[in-house]
Parts: sequence; C-alpha cells; structure tokens
Amino acid sequence: MKRLTVIEPYDPNWSLLYAAEERLLRSLLGQELTAIHHIGSTSVPAIGFAKPIIDILAEVKDITFIDLYDEELSLNGYTARGENGIAGRRYFTKGGADRSHHLHIFQTGDMHARNHLLFKQYLTAHPEEADAYGKLKLELAEKYPDDVKQYQEAKESFTAKILDRAIAWGGNRIDH
Repeated sequence: MKRLTVIEPYDPNWSLLYAAEERLLRSLLGQELTAIHHIGSTSVPAIGFAKPIIDILAEVKDITFIDLYDEELSLNGYTARGENGIAGRRYFTKGGADRSHHLHIFQTGDMHARNHLLFKQYLTAHPEEADAYGKLKLELAEKYPDDVKQYQEAKESFTAKILDRAIAWGGNRIDH
C-alpha cells in the first residue's frame, strides 16, 4: 500500500504524544538510554505544518546492544527497519501504513544525531526559516500527494542548506 503525503497544521498535542512515548521508551530502553529528544517538524511550532508523525531521537551508550531490544519494541508497536540508509542508526516505525512515530536511535556522540539536534535548534531560533520550510512542505505535499518518496526527495536541497547553516551557526554546541 502506497503511503500518502499528509501535511497538517501544527498541533500542540504533538508535544503530549511525544511525552507519552518518551516515558514508554525510557521504560523499555532503561540503562542503555543516555538522552531522548523530540525532533522533526512536529517539534518546531514555527514550521507551522508537518506530517503528523512524531520523530524521536534516542541516544544510547552502545548502538550494538539495541538490536537486543527489537522484540520488546515490537511488542510495543514498533517495526525494526535496521539502519535504513544511515550507518550506525537503528530506525523503527510505529503505526504500520498510518505511521504515528519514527524512532531514530544513535550512539551518543554520533554525527547524525548531532545534526538532527542542530537542525531543530536552528529552526527554533530562526522562525522565518522555519516558516519558509513549512510553506515548502505544504507546496510539495500538494505537488506529490501520492508519493512520499518524491516529496522527501524534493525537500532535500532545502533541508541540506538549512543543515549547512545550522552547523555553521551551532558549531559544536548542542543544548540538551
């Protein structure tokens, strides 16, 4: 079944959905977990629009142990997707075809985790760029309503430029 590109106006309940999932993941991952963050467009109100999927970034002591949690995460609705194109990541989806959550797990200190956090911090600190990103998301969702992959690919150059600015702006700083 092909997933549709669904974009919704910002919903303050997204932070509540994240908080509930954070509690669940803290109980499941326990001592392995070093930090957990709400990332993605649902975490930045100034973007104004997002796919209604809660993106979660979990940092752990040793990524190699996370595969041992696949069954327990599965029992709680998560589907393991392996690295899914990003070396060193463990990626999980929740909600089947109607995804509700994406879980990105990285070892603490991983560059990809750092970039996700800088991207969010930069857009939070630069609401005009967040707004432009939200408008682009709406435009692309209208253009590619039946093709999530094409929608994501069409955003890549814009998000790459934001990430470059975020890295230059943030340096090595990550505010947890």
